[in-house]
Amino acid sequence: MKVLVTGGSGFIGSHLVERLVKEKFDVIVIDNLSNGRLENLKKVQKRIKFLNFDLSNKKKLNIFENIDYVFHLAALTKARESISRPSRYHKANFMGTKNLLKHINPKKIKKFIYAASASCYGNSKDNPISETSRINILSPYALTKWKAEKLILKNSKKNKFNAFSLRLFNVYGSRSRSDSQYSGVISIFVKKKKKGKPLTIVGDGNQTRSFIHVDDVVDAFIRVMKCKINSQIFNIGGTSSININNLAK
Repeated sequence: MKVLVTGGSGFIGSHLVERLVKEKFDVIVIDNLSNGRLENLKKVQKRIKFLNFDLSNKKKLNIFENIDYVFHLAALTKARESISRPSRYHKANFMGTKNLLKHINPKKIKKFIYAASASCYGNSKDNPISETSRINILSPYALTKWKAEKLILKNSKKNKFNAFSLRLFNVYGSRSRSDSQYSGVISIFVKKKKKGKPLTIVGDGNQTRSFIHVDDVVDAFIRVMKCKINSQIFNIGGTSSININNLAK
């Protein structure tokens, strides 16, 4: 089975690639290295095919024709940066997805699995947040990720292939970057702790977050890959919350 992982040298993508290699899949990684690092793939670099390619480039790649499964994780992820550079995020996150969908073979592909973002819910007051909670877009980043999700599901219905969108909440773990939307406060705290610096807490520290480890996120991707259900959206997050003061402790 041939598996394509876009953004496969990034934080979450590289962990997913390692799992797929371990499970004996033939893995192709596409990444333009704007966020990812080849160092993240050093354990499996001899067992995968790596292509340095930007999905927003309209040039066609022949490898798309024979792919069985697509894991689409390639994206720009800094919500704050997206406010000052919205066109860059539209090109990378939405147009990149649109080009990918144009190139895959819908008759060959078994599943298209997308790494969406829980940022589409904004500052939701729902507890817990469900897949039917109100969409509340607060940044160009959130908008481009959500628009890409809608495009994927619409395309899958039109071309009759299964597509799944996994809306990820506060992922942490090794290889997470402290400047990334996915890394957030845990990576920042770890970075400061290693340097012997005090942990900065914004506000009173009583605000809460739920976190999920990258290994559990990879488990979710693999389970969706192997399940026998049709196209759906899933929230992927922790089952409990912690306030920032306790997290710092």
